[in-house]
Amino acid sequence: MDKRLIWIVLDSCGIGAAPDAADYGEADVESNTIAHVAEAVGGLRVPNLERLGLGRIAPIAGVAPAGAGGYGTMVERSAGKDTTNGHMEFVGVVLSQPMPTYPDGFPPEVIEPFERYVGKPVLCNRPASGTWVIEAYGKEHLETGRPIVYTSADSVFQVAAHEDVVPVERLYDWCEYARSILVGPHAVGRVIARPFIGEPGHFVRTDRRRDFSLDFGPTVLDAIEAAGYPVVGIGKIADIYHHRGITRAVHTLDNRDGMQKLVTAMDSEPTGLLYANLVDFDSKYGHRNDPVGFARAIEAFDEDLQGVLSRLRPGDLLVITADHGCDPTVPGTDHTRERVPILAHHVNLADPVPLGERDTFADLGATVAEYFGVRRPPVGRSFLRDLRLA
Repeated sequence: MDKRLIWIVLDSCGIGAAPDAADYGEADVESNTIAHVAEAVGGLRVPNLERLGLGRIAPIAGVAPAGAGGYGTMVERSAGKDTTNGHMEFVGVVLSQPMPTYPDGFPPEVIEPFERYVGKPVLCNRPASGTWVIEAYGKEHLETGRPIVYTSADSVFQVAAHEDVVPVERLYDWCEYARSILVGPHAVGRVIARPFIGEPGHFVRTDRRRDFSLDFGPTVLDAIEAAGYPVVGIGKIADIYHHRGITRAVHTLDNRDGMQKLVTAMDSEPTGLLYANLVDFDSKYGHRNDPVGFARAIEAFDEDLQGVLSRLRPGDLLVITADHGCDPTVPGTDHTRERVPILAHHVNLADPVPLGERDTFADLGATVAEYFGVRRPPVGRSFLRDLRLA
């Protein structure tokens, strides 16, 4: 029971177009999130990621092809390119059909019961950027109390409301109701509460976002919990998995707070799975077409990573990956269908270990399952033995 695995998802940090990117659009074919944001700043300064082998995966400006540890890429087998698809495939759930999306907004059979429950007609009801939508509809929302409902290219139903108009607990209740009716053909991956504050022209989203995800049944996380290990979800991890297989959920304010809470968990949890999602790359930079901000966020993560590396003990395993891309340099503001990096490290691993291109994200779930000695998912091939920890 002395096993401990630290799993970090760099949300949206893809590393090149997936083999089927053409099925998703021209922007996806051109995408390479990490490489493009590195180019935007004349090269990344990431000595810790370089030490773990990031530069061995693909050419990245400023990152030498050096370092030790397991390195490679993973290709998503599930249909789609959003958070739910990626994270569920990590733990062995491959989605053969894309979850529903709504390029023309939600139909009456969805919106009308939601409006009856809320007691007011909604505003917007179409795909939109989360920051744009509150500026466009925030003033009217303040005057009327009508919720702002919007979606994106992903399978999401998002509800934005000002905290002074709609208390967050009421907003969560509205989203719980939306989740209850978004089933069957309208079973979107996530319902997302998006509270904000401020005045017209100066609205700001708060850190009290909450995701209400589909429940896909037992996963590797449940098996680890059943084996008696703590499973600590940091950031939006617990919400993504509908709180299944999570023994403790840790809320975070931003990437840097997430990393601080991860190292705090390492100090207090001698065993178990510490699983963190760092969402700022996606929400603050990818969707806002800000490659410079994206690059600086990767560099800040690299600084904070030193605190994790310094706390690793013999037998601990660290894995770093991503769930999709969100290349801020290609047309549009949507996620991009990309390969994702995989870096794996433990203190006794002194040589580079090529892991190749894995044909499913579930290889990571199979590796995690083997590490903890629990039943492996129905798909995926473990690479634990390559890391000489099996």
